[in-house]
Amino acid sequence: MTTVVLADDEALLRKALAALLPLEGEITVLAEAADGEAATEATLRHRPDVLVIDLEMPHMDGLAAITAIRRALPHQIILMLTRHARPGVLRKALKLGVQGFVSKSAEPAHITSVIKTLHEGKRWIDPDVSALAVVDDCPLTDREIDVLRATGEGYSAADIATQLHLAEGTVRNYLSNAMRKTQTRTRHEAARYARDHDWLA
Repeated sequence: MTTVVLADDEALLRKALAALLPLEGEITVLAEAADGEAATEATLRHRPDVLVIDLEMPHMDGLAAITAIRRALPHQIILMLTRHARPGVLRKALKLGVQGFVSKSAEPAHITSVIKTLHEGKRWIDPDVSALAVVDDCPLTDREIDVLRATGEGYSAADIATQLHLAEGTVRNYLSNAMRKTQTRTRHEAARYARDHDWLA
């Protein structure tokens, strides 16, 4: 028997999975959660074999919830559900140790099969999710990403130069290039644009 916590803010989908997964195989749903905070609390309390969690949820999204869960349960098996995998999201999830990635449109029988696969210690990324997510559409260099990440954290160009051991003029050149590539007017707009496109992972 495989125990599961289900976390999804779409009540209809969550309730359907809670009802259907046990019918598809030896699965027991220990708890349901409608947001990231509840998902974190339920996982830490019940310690399921597999956490099935939606990527986009209120009050802490899936990635933020997983980050919190990982601190307390570093070996928790996690299956992430998503409607669309933007470039960068899969990479973030993999860095957090997510073992499975499945489209929310998948049949319950397929989700059940993937849960069992993960419980056996294997990994699974749906081909359609992988094809979308591994496309690297980021035009920024590693250094441009570094300076935009620091900008987003509130550091000045001088602070960034000190932090990255670069000349301040070099930092300004990286910021200028990043603004040109993102077609933004300020470094803060460029940082927001890069963050929104998951390029700062």
